[in-house]
Amino acid sequence: MNFEKYPFEKLNELLENIEPNKDFEASVLTIGEPKFETPDFIQRQLASTTSLLQKYPASAGLPELKEAMINFVVNRFNVPLNMNQIIPTFGTREVLFNFPQFALFDKKDPVIAFTNPFYQIYEGAAIASRAEVIHINLTKENNFKAFLSDEELKKCDLVILNYPNNPTSAEMTKEELAVWVKKALEFDFILVNDECYSEIYFDEKDRPSSLLEASIQAGNEKFKNILVMNSISKRSSAPGLRSGFIAGDEEILKEYMKYRTYIGCASPLPLQKAATVAWNESTHVEKFRKTYKRNFELAKEILGINPPKATFYIWLEVDDELEFTKKLYKEKNIKVLPGSFLGREGMGKGYVRIALVENEKKTQEVLKRLKGFLDG
Repeated sequence: MNFEKYPFEKLNELLENIEPNKDFEASVLTIGEPKFETPDFIQRQLASTTSLLQKYPASAGLPELKEAMINFVVNRFNVPLNMNQIIPTFGTREVLFNFPQFALFDKKDPVIAFTNPFYQIYEGAAIASRAEVIHINLTKENNFKAFLSDEELKKCDLVILNYPNNPTSAEMTKEELAVWVKKALEFDFILVNDECYSEIYFDEKDRPSSLLEASIQAGNEKFKNILVMNSISKRSSAPGLRSGFIAGDEEILKEYMKYRTYIGCASPLPLQKAATVAWNESTHVEKFRKTYKRNFELAKEILGINPPKATFYIWLEVDDELEFTKKLYKEKNIKVLPGSFLGREGMGKGYVRIALVENEKKTQEVLKRLKGFLDG
């Protein structure tokens, strides 16, 4: 298999011969990893359950963990699920990689479509599945919203959307997602939405919708052909817990669960116990949202940008994203990620992705440094 280098490896190569300005503290704004302490109540639960390391975890996950995830979905999206409509996963990276291989295995000439620019695991899954790829190109002209023609959709076996979107921070409304649900039924393809940023929003009226909500609105209450994936990593500042889920079409998940028993990625029981209390609690999430909101208020004050409604990314338009990245690192000791490293067919060119995942004080300092660079 011939995989592309990961964006961060490309970035290291781009910057390897550049000496950054040592007058400034190094600031890394490249990776979507929250830089906040995982809440104490989650850490305490993890520490108190280490004796369970003596047991093998079941691939299906603890019943109480599944119940906590179901509670999250019903409380957040008002969508009730049964125990057969959700599977706990070891984060979402692994399921985003292996689910396409499962879903496309029996297809003679499989075709997968996904948003472009993208989280590179989508492309990796396509390569591992030997699938033809159709890129759903996201541009300023289409407001970074996903669209494919009926002719393209007829070819698809699997489509992966990602809203709220990484890296563009774009959203799609429930009504817009419902159109996709109807297309999935009409052309009989599996439709997935990667919803890992659904909980990083800044106003109740702008709460991102789930594809599950859209499925119900479209009259597809059994979620036929519809799946979502979500994770605790951004929501609870706990990427190390590796707690995610896939939920939706019960018939697909029944067969996928059989597949999962073979791939050996069951989460250790102490992690599942800690994840259970995290999924069941929401006040800590609101505290993180307030911090991210303040970071974007600072970005508006200092840089004059319009904050997104969700995610913690700035998708900043620049003249030449590679030269911008190199010069910013050299002059201000700030690392950002060139958008072209996240896309294909020219998508992402002319943009850099900036992750605002630090506390208010650090964010304010680095944004002022960035402003000084932009003002030249």
